[in-house]
Amino acid sequence: MKKIVIFLVIVGAVIAGVYYWRSGETEAETAAPRTTAVKVERGPIVLSVSTTGRVVANLDVDIKCKASGEVIKLPYDVSDRVQKGLLLVELNPVDEERIVKQAQISLSSSQARLAKARQSLLIAQQELAAQRRRADTAIKSAQARAEDAKAKSARMKQLLEKKLASQEEYDTAETQAIQAGADLENARIRIEELDTQEKSLELKREDVNLAQAQVESDRIALSNAQQRLADTKVYAPIAGIVSARNVQIGQIISSGISNVGGGTTVLTLSDLSRLFVLASVDESDIGKVRVGQAATITADAFPGRTFRGKVVRIATKGVSTSNVVTFEVKIEILGKNKLMLKPEMTANIEIVAQEEKSALLVPVEAVSRKKKLQIVNVQKADGTTEERPVTVGISDGVKIAITSGLSEGETVVIREGEAESRWRGMRGPGMMFGRPRRKKK
Repeated sequence: MKKIVIFLVIVGAVIAGVYYWRSGETEAETAAPRTTAVKVERGPIVLSVSTTGRVVANLDVDIKCKASGEVIKLPYDVSDRVQKGLLLVELNPVDEERIVKQAQISLSSSQARLAKARQSLLIAQQELAAQRRRADTAIKSAQARAEDAKAKSARMKQLLEKKLASQEEYDTAETQAIQAGADLENARIRIEELDTQEKSLELKREDVNLAQAQVESDRIALSNAQQRLADTKVYAPIAGIVSARNVQIGQIISSGISNVGGGTTVLTLSDLSRLFVLASVDESDIGKVRVGQAATITADAFPGRTFRGKVVRIATKGVSTSNVVTFEVKIEILGKNKLMLKPEMTANIEIVAQEEKSALLVPVEAVSRKKKLQIVNVQKADGTTEERPVTVGISDGVKIAITSGLSEGETVVIREGEAESRWRGMRGPGMMFGRPRRKKK
């Protein structure tokens, strides 16, 4: 009897469990998923690439001095506007002025030596010319005397042979002829000596050349000293605004050309005639970006305010950081209010990759993928729905453009319980219709 009771209790429990399970299944089967009906409308849609970047100036020039020394003038401070050619910084010029004075004295001394060498050469040339004229005259005179003495000696010899002259007279005439010949030879030797003296003038010419070279060297040294003196003053190479000032009056700074470390940066001058944003765009989005595309720029410093921009440069080579590749995109900020933005501000960028003024739009949740087709559920006039393949266009993440398959005014049905699974079923390169592709769980 006891076993029968236990058996009946077990059977009753099983029947009750089956009943409740069947009841729950029937309720689940009869509960229809919630749906939303949305009309197909026509309107504008924009496909944009979002990123962030930093504001930069058109040109930043670090001002350094070629000279070293103590700063005695620094007329401009941060945010001051500077015109091209105005004095930016001046160093104490005492040491450089002293070097210029020494160089001037050295140049004057070498110029005096050059003048002396030139004068010595001129005197030597004039003396040699006079001696050559005297030697030419002497050789002509000696040659005439030698010829006359030789002729007299010959006549005296004839007279001696005829017993018309004495031996003594002949010897005297012969001696005079020999002496005249010796004088002629001495005159010729003097001419040769003058030729040797002519060669010694080359040494004086070399002295002039050396003195001339020294003058040129001292002139260059003076020019360098004057340039170093001029380098104690630095003038603005461009018109701009002082964006940084790194030194104070009285500070000793090092030269920008003779110092191994590159010298002291006195201040930074920024050209703000044009402003840009340097933004990093992910490699999955860079294919949508083109030079000339419009961009919308916002900054946290000015909530609710937007700035116009235009893409002016796209980097050819990407940068890999933590296995993420990005490309630098340069965007010029346009408009009269662009100077509200300051260099190094963080800016939010929306680059307009594609835009349609009038497109058929439905919510992105209304589109699902089935057998490689894009499908929407269209509500018919009798209230039933049908699946219809469509061709889609761009998406802004909320709406998606339908290029074919639907007409304006038709109604599409979104089953809220199926929206997630539809998104999982879609495929695309990183982004599908402007939304990130979700992974299957």
